[in-house]
Amino acid sequence: MTAIESNGITIEYEETGEPSAPVLLMIAGIGCQLIYWPPELIDNLADRGLRVIVFDSRDVGLSTKLAALGLPDLKTEIVKNMSGQQVDAPYLLDDMAADTVGLLDALGIDSAHIFGHSLGGMIGQLVCAAYPERCLSFTSMSSTSGNRSLPPGKPDALQALMTPPADPTDRESVIEKALWSRPALGSPAYPASPEEIRARAGAAFDRCLYPIGFGRQMLASMANGSRVELLETITVPSLVIHGKDDPLIRVEAGRDTAAHIPGARIVEIDGMGHDLPSQLSAQFADLIAEHCLG
Repeated sequence: MTAIESNGITIEYEETGEPSAPVLLMIAGIGCQLIYWPPELIDNLADRGLRVIVFDSRDVGLSTKLAALGLPDLKTEIVKNMSGQQVDAPYLLDDMAADTVGLLDALGIDSAHIFGHSLGGMIGQLVCAAYPERCLSFTSMSSTSGNRSLPPGKPDALQALMTPPADPTDRESVIEKALWSRPALGSPAYPASPEEIRARAGAAFDRCLYPIGFGRQMLASMANGSRVELLETITVPSLVIHGKDDPLIRVEAGRDTAAHIPGARIVEIDGMGHDLPSQLSAQFADLIAEHCLG
C-alpha cells in the first residue's frame, strides 16, 4: 500500500494487475476501508485484464482524517434531512469526487473506468458527470440517485447501519456489532459465515477503524440530495448492478439510477443484499470486465 497527495489530503491506495492495463478505479462505500473489497473480486478483475486501484477515502482508514471539522451531530441533521431542510455537512460528496480525480492526477492517469459501491456509486456519479473526460465507463453497484420518492431502507437495515458498536475502542465490541448487523444488511442467498464476519471486522479494527469519519461521510451523503438531473448528463457507457434483496438501498433505487443515465444497462441479482459476497466475485468480475473491455 502507498500514500499519495490528492486534492490537498493524503490518500492511501493499493493497486493490482498489469501497470499497462486499463485502469479500474474502485470507490468504496461509507466508512469502508480499502480492505472491504473482497480479495477474490480484485484478483478476478485483474485476471480479466484490468489494473485495479482501490483506496481509502478521506476520513477512512489510513487516509487523512479531518478531525478539525469536529464531531458530527447526526441526530439533528437526520431530523433536518427528513423534514426537507438543508443538512449542515462539514464537506460534500463533490469534495470526495474531487479527491477521486485528484488521485488519478497524482498517479498520472488520464482516464479510468469508474466503479462505485453504495456511497462510492454516488461519488462515481459526480465524477462521471463533472469530469467526463476522465472517465472511460461507469459501473454503479448497490447505489441510488438520491430521489426522495424512492422507498426507504428496511428499518432493521437502517438500524444496523446507524447503530455504532457499544465501545468503538474495543475490538471485541466492534466484532460483536458486525455479527449482529451483517445479517440485516447482507445477502440472504449468500450469507457470510460468523468466522468470516469476525475476521473482516477484526481486520478493519486492527488497521484503522474511524467511526467519526463515517458520521461526516453520512452528512455529506444527506447534503447531496437528489442527483436525478445530474444523472441525465452522464455520457459514458454505464452499468448498474443491484441486488434484488438489498434491504438498505432497495432495488428500486438501482432501477431509478439506470432509468436516468442515458443508455445505462441494469443487472439485478437474485438473493443479493447490500454487501459484496465473495461467492459472487467471479460473476461481478465478468459483468464489470465485459462492460469495461467489451
